[in-house]
Amino acid sequence: MIGVNSVQGTSKVRMRASGSVKYGREESVRRQQQQHRSKSLKVSNSTEFPAGQQKKDKALYNSIKNEKLEWAIDGDELKKSLSELADNKTENAKGISKIGSGSNPFLDIAHDPNAAVYKTGFLARKIHADMDGKKTPRGKRGWKTFYAVLKGMILYLQKDEYKPEKALSEDDLKNAISVHHALAIRAEDYEKKPNVLKLKTADWRVFLFQAQSPEEMETWIRTVNSVAAMFSAPSFPAAIGSQKKFSRPLLPATTTRMSQEEQLKSHEAKLKHISTELAEHRSYPPDKKVKAKEIDEYRLKEHYLDFEEKRYETYVKLLKEGVKELLAGKDADAALKKSQSSPSLNQESQPAGAKVKRNTSERKDYRPETPKVT
Repeated sequence: MIGVNSVQGTSKVRMRASGSVKYGREESVRRQQQQHRSKSLKVSNSTEFPAGQQKKDKALYNSIKNEKLEWAIDGDELKKSLSELADNKTENAKGISKIGSGSNPFLDIAHDPNAAVYKTGFLARKIHADMDGKKTPRGKRGWKTFYAVLKGMILYLQKDEYKPEKALSEDDLKNAISVHHALAIRAEDYEKKPNVLKLKTADWRVFLFQAQSPEEMETWIRTVNSVAAMFSAPSFPAAIGSQKKFSRPLLPATTTRMSQEEQLKSHEAKLKHISTELAEHRSYPPDKKVKAKEIDEYRLKEHYLDFEEKRYETYVKLLKEGVKELLAGKDADAALKKSQSSPSLNQESQPAGAKVKRNTSERKDYRPETPKVT
């Protein structure tokens, strides 16, 4: 009996001791909280933080929360690009409308009815890739014949032959393609039709166009690239974020205000910068152990830099040869007359060689494959 009572007594003592310890901990936490509150009240009532500061902080927080922040752009480049945009708006305010969704004012196409016409003629068009290089769905990839009019920096695709006095329809505006910062090349990987050129736009859409002859195809390529090289405004810097995600720079659709010499210097500086960045990028390939997403980002940036290098090389070459004289000279007039007198394309006609096996390049995504890492 004595042993049992002693055991019960010691257990009660332990319970009381543990309860007192728990109570002591809670009490210490309460005291710390009270001290923290008193310190914060002293700080808020001190002269270093006046009473009006809290209202200002709250107003600043609400403005950041409720209003969208402006793009973070380098000051000099922002000033140059926005000044060009403002000049265009003031000078061409009359008779100019925007073609686009209106979600981004820098990407909407400015339709100017008074713009110069550089080339016209019949072209068959095929949409090869949608925005950002995503493969166009199979049902939307068919060939359609249009009467193409390169007017200003816009390639209008009309159902009827071009007439200056005739107003553009909604379908004409819907099919319009802006050639700012675009690049036209021969579609050497497409073998189903002859005389096909590939046009890649600023938003990475890809179109295939079939001309009536090799000479006509070369004339279209040269004219489109000349217009893009002469009139494309300087690009904005790419967005910067905390994540290691590649973002392409924003390419404004406005017309540049620079002269041909200034435009050439701008393109040469851009070409030098991109060539250096591409060489630097290729010198640090991703490790084999990295995630597939990181390899994807590496591949996407390499493809972008490679394309931009080719684009600016073409622009610099054309500007050195004298684009302004070409667009305003007899060569352009001769090409214009030749294209206007050309007959329409026959949609049902097939190239020499009768049946051709389906091109495998059409089935895969236009975006490049993941490179092999070493």
